[in-house]
Amino acid sequence: MKTTKLFENNTYLTSCTAVVQDVSDEHLSADNGEQMCRIVFDRTVFFPEGGGQSCDVGTVKFTEHGEQVFNVNDVQEEHGIIYHTISGSAPFPAPGDEMMLTINWGHRFDNMQRHLGEHILSGAFYRLFGAVNKGFHMGEDYMTIDLGFDHDIQDRLGLPHADLVTWKMAEEAENEANRVIWLDAPVTRSHFDRREEAEKMPLRKKLAFDEDISIVTVGDLPEPYDCVACCGTHPSSAGQVGIIKIYKIEPNKGMSRIYLECGQRALRHYQKRLNDMYDIACDMSCGLEDLKEKYEIAQQKTRVLHDRLSGMTRRVVAGEAGSILASGKKTEIRYYDDLSTDDILSIIKQIDRLKKSSAGCPSLVLLINTNENTIILASPDESSDCGKIVKENAPAFSGRGGGKPQTARAMFGTPDDLKGFISRITSL
Repeated sequence: MKTTKLFENNTYLTSCTAVVQDVSDEHLSADNGEQMCRIVFDRTVFFPEGGGQSCDVGTVKFTEHGEQVFNVNDVQEEHGIIYHTISGSAPFPAPGDEMMLTINWGHRFDNMQRHLGEHILSGAFYRLFGAVNKGFHMGEDYMTIDLGFDHDIQDRLGLPHADLVTWKMAEEAENEANRVIWLDAPVTRSHFDRREEAEKMPLRKKLAFDEDISIVTVGDLPEPYDCVACCGTHPSSAGQVGIIKIYKIEPNKGMSRIYLECGQRALRHYQKRLNDMYDIACDMSCGLEDLKEKYEIAQQKTRVLHDRLSGMTRRVVAGEAGSILASGKKTEIRYYDDLSTDDILSIIKQIDRLKKSSAGCPSLVLLINTNENTIILASPDESSDCGKIVKENAPAFSGRGGGKPQTARAMFGTPDDLKGFISRITSL
């Protein structure tokens, strides 16, 4: 027997009594050490995972005996039957038991705001630009819509051709979506037994199934703000979404992926970003209205300092290379705590360029970045095999690396390991 879905006709119903029809997978172990099982009731207020929306969570408890409460952790639908995975302590429910089912309303309303927000924004992109929602993800950390463009649809709607969403387009769609919210447009759900009946609705997306079809409409017919097949839960009016905010766009497999949030999540997202900006403004001793100007000034100063540092580094690199070649030593060891590994590699490259004009070259050069426990080996006169030295000696000191005969690199976990490696290879 299929489960009666009370949430389809009343998304604001938070609890109901129901009779257990079946119990399966008893005593599966839950993460917290409790036991789990799957329950089928004759009816339910719990929405099962589907349509891009996570399932409801909540509790169930016996109505006739005891105060034992079980947590509902997962809800899935299979062939019209809804399975509730519950966790708790024995005794577990048995067929025929009557129980009180209660959803977590905060979680449900969060899903309702986000899901309807996705509908409204997708409808705005469709009406304004002929963009089609190709995929929808409503995760715990973020929500996304993947939009693709169909030139035939754009032609039918009398819209110019476009292939990717620009930030300007996103702002236009965001403004239109929030306008629909502020109008508090009505939201209705219509059920159709057959595809032919459902297709008479002004759908923005082709139907993917042939029977038992639910259509969610935002606004009034015959020209609603959105109309699409959906099995999820939604508020009764657009105003309850509160606000829609887009915060990122990125290309994805030839489409545009829109990152957004709705309702209370959009507010929290905005608050966090504003708090971050406020903290930065305080650090820069300015108000929020002056933050962009202060940032641009700081960026210009950073570019000037970067150019000066690059010039000074080039002079240091050239000086070190010349000094090493002029040292007259067969093995030259130098330590650096103010140069990066890339800077040290530049010294090696400079040595390679200058060695042809040098009277004599070291057999082995060891340049050490003390901050990263990294050593660069070079053999300007090509009498030593640097790669072989690293391969045969670095593992003894928990080092890793490699290279070619003329140059090689080795990295170590501790200064003592690096020191041991240097001591061994200089005593060979």
